[in-house]
Amino acid sequence: QVHLVESGGGLVQAGGSLRLSCAASGMPFSIVDMGWYRQAPENQRELVATISSTTRTNYADSVKGRFTISRDNAKNTVYLQMNSLEPEDTAIYFCHAEKNWLTGREYWGQGTQVTVSS
Repeated sequence: QVHLVESGGGLVQAGGSLRLSCAASGMPFSIVDMGWYRQAPENQRELVATISSTTRTNYADSVKGRFTISRDNAKNTVYLQMNSLEPEDTAIYFCHAEKNWLTGREYWGQGTQVTVSS
């Protein structure tokens, strides 16, 4: 059974930093493309960043230059380093595993709250 467990969220002042972690189990992590999404109250879930199995990365324009996604296949973990946080970054952040030929479906974590105070 696949599990994605996020951690690292919390309350931080504007300009501060947080690092989110997502520990995966029950799937062939090294060949799965991973990502982080977020959802603010009354907003749709939106893409923050993705990282492929070959470590190719992609970022939303709103976080480019401030956030960095990375992965450690030995630890089955994907990270999101968030710097220069802004109140607009306040949201629940979700870890996502892309569907591929082996897993057959996508998976989501339960989410972790990030709150940035002004």
